[in-house]
Amino acid sequence: MRFFAKLIVFRAIIHCKSYLLSKNSHHNIFNLLRQISLNLSGQLIVPVLYLDSKIMKIGIASDHGGFELKQELKQRLSSLNYTIVDFGNDNFDPQDDYPDYVVPLAKAVANHEVERGIAVCGSGVGASIAANKITGVRAALINDHFAAHQGVEDDNMNVICLGGRITGTETAFELVQAFLNAKFTFGERHLRRLGKADPSGIDFTKER
Repeated sequence: MRFFAKLIVFRAIIHCKSYLLSKNSHHNIFNLLRQISLNLSGQLIVPVLYLDSKIMKIGIASDHGGFELKQELKQRLSSLNYTIVDFGNDNFDPQDDYPDYVVPLAKAVANHEVERGIAVCGSGVGASIAANKITGVRAALINDHFAAHQGVEDDNMNVICLGGRITGTETAFELVQAFLNAKFTFGERHLRRLGKADPSGIDFTKER
């Protein structure tokens, strides 16, 4: 019974795909699918689209300024069953340069080799500058919880940048969790703005 319920939801998503790609009603349909749930025998069944939402492949990178924070985030996220790809640095080197690690991470995000990225340097500023040089990357320096999820929901942010020397471990972990748990809303006004700022951000065949 539960299998057929999941299959019905999956087919509904497939049948809506062409409509989602060709119409301007992305927001309403997408949110409708998000809210679909079936309660059978007292158990909640989540739509197939989100069954594996926690199994996400994440890229992470830092220079010496963010090395300690990167290592801590990597360990904590791995314990939550995220798949982590570390773009370096692999060891603490006070002479290293953040572009050497952040740019490969950003390219992996742009090429959809990883779903989202975490870039850390001393302040987070250099990491965000380097990441945003890559077409298809929408990176931002984040210091508060609201921006961590709103940046994804409204602007389809796919790389979060943190300052290893200004953001504590607990706060950074909370910001990263908010970032990873957030989904782009496909609101019409957000699609319009994203189309002007970064058209690659609304490439549905790749982003979803």
